[in-house]
Amino acid sequence: MPESGVTIEPLPLMRQLETDIGWLAKMTDPIIGLLEIDVTEARRRIQAQAETTGERLSFTAYVVHCVAQAVDAHKQVHAIRDWRGRSHIFDEVDVITMVEIEADGKKTPVGRIIRAANHKSLRQLHDEIRGVQKVQAAGGEAQYVRVLARIPRFIRRPIMYVLVKTPRWAKRARGTVVVTAVGMFGKGSGWGVALPSHSLVVMVGGIAEKPWVVNGEITIREILNLTLSFDHAVVDGAPAARFAAFVSELIESGVDLPESADEPLAVPTGG
Repeated sequence: MPESGVTIEPLPLMRQLETDIGWLAKMTDPIIGLLEIDVTEARRRIQAQAETTGERLSFTAYVVHCVAQAVDAHKQVHAIRDWRGRSHIFDEVDVITMVEIEADGKKTPVGRIIRAANHKSLRQLHDEIRGVQKVQAAGGEAQYVRVLARIPRFIRRPIMYVLVKTPRWAKRARGTVVVTAVGMFGKGSGWGVALPSHSLVVMVGGIAEKPWVVNGEITIREILNLTLSFDHAVVDGAPAARFAAFVSELIESGVDLPESADEPLAVPTGG
């Protein structure tokens, strides 16, 4: 007989998998960095283009673009260790980002892997991320989540462990870098610390207006909270710090965003 005053629901499928991801995360040695990044210029350019074209560029796509370019310049941060303790450093930066899909009648976050994000333009990343929900509506990762979550845990965990310790399989199944945007689910500033499931995890937090020093003067700017998590078993402190400085510089600069509202987003001719 149901208990009065309480609602009992089954654990969502993705939550079952998250417990396994947490189990794997205990095997890492995370370094956590909390960054505040001035995104005033980037947001101004995005807004200007939206007012002119009627299309608003995905801010998540912009962050993915900056992260992919920064990883491309500091590839050690997305290395994957194998059984023998060797680091496999891939040329392609495969970014997994979270999207919400319908699974078993409930909204469920799942990862969508953007292959070779460091070789794609900002426009290509925008189009791919915007199109994810439509693809997921037809099945996609939802079916994968259902199948994997229904494997008994005592079988599922060894499978996942072998997977993450085999670099080429791990890259194929879950990418090399995580970019997850918790800021899209709420307003205001704030950081989040994600499970250290990869050698590099980037959590995009909230954006808030704050007093900021620009050219020696205090002014109000839009500040993004960004959390970086590195696996210290793969990444040393100095490379992590260099990556953090470079990704901050890219995001602040408005890199590859049109400087004027009439300028289109560039699309590469090759590669």
